Formats: sequence, structure tokens, C-alpha cells
Amino acid sequence: MENDLVEKESWFKRNWKWFLPSVFLSILLIGLAAASTSQEGITDIAKAYSDDLLFEKAIEKANRNPDIHENIGRIEPIDRLAILEGTVIYSNNHNTVNLSVRVNGAKRKGKLNISAFKKGTEWVYQKIAVRTKNPKNEIIVLEEPQK
Repeated sequence: MENDLVEKESWFKRNWKWFLPSVFLSILLIGLAAASTSQEGITDIAKAYSDDLLFEKAIEKANRNPDIHENIGRIEPIDRLAILEGTVIYSNNHNTVNLSVRVNGAKRKGKLNISAFKKGTEWVYQKIAVRTKNPKNEIIVLEEPQK
């Protein structure tokens, strides 16, 4: 019998399958926490994520605008990732919202800006606008004077 030493694989070689996903998940969670300037930021995004009517009615109004059809094309429904990537700010005990999310039209992409307040269970829109790049343009779909 030979008395050769059996070399053991390194710790990383043995455990990389669970270590790397854990590191990436940790970095993602730290990034999300750092991106949120306050605890309210996380709850605002979660509330917007669950409030489909806020976006659906705004897109419906935008799709009725002839300038939108000419410049952007028919706007598709917003996907969930766009809400997470966007900016959402609730105020007045979650009864007023200002938000900006990306939208995809048949011709080009843009940002949908919404300013609205809640009256009962319905959202009343004060401003709906769509911004585009190249060329830089803002199409005002709806703008009500401040009350």
C-alpha cells in the first residue's frame, strides 16, 4: 500500500453551488434596501404593484389620445417589472400618488407620468403625460388645474 496523501478539494470547490447564489441574492437585497431612501419607498412600490386600476385607466385614457397614436403607437399594458423599475411616491395617507413608469408603444418606448388622488375607491387623475427620448417630447394626455 502506498502512503500517498489524498488532497481534499478546496472549500469553495465543494460549496460553490449554494455559495454563489447566496452572494448574488445578498447583493440584490442590499441593493434594494440601499435604493430605497426610506421605509415608505418600499411600501409605495408594493402598493402601486398591487393597484392595477391606477395604471389601466391611465393607459386607457392615453390610448384615446391621437398624439399618442401618432408618436408612440398604442400603449401596451404595463408589466410588473416596469412598476418595480419606476418611481412611485404616495402622500396624504396613500390617497395621492405621483409616479413614473416605462411604457411600450407600437412605435417606440416612453415614460408614463401620472399624478392622481383617490376619491372614495376611484382614482381621479390630475395629470397624465407620456415622455419620449430621441426626439425628446412630452405629450400631455390630461392636465387638470390644481385645486
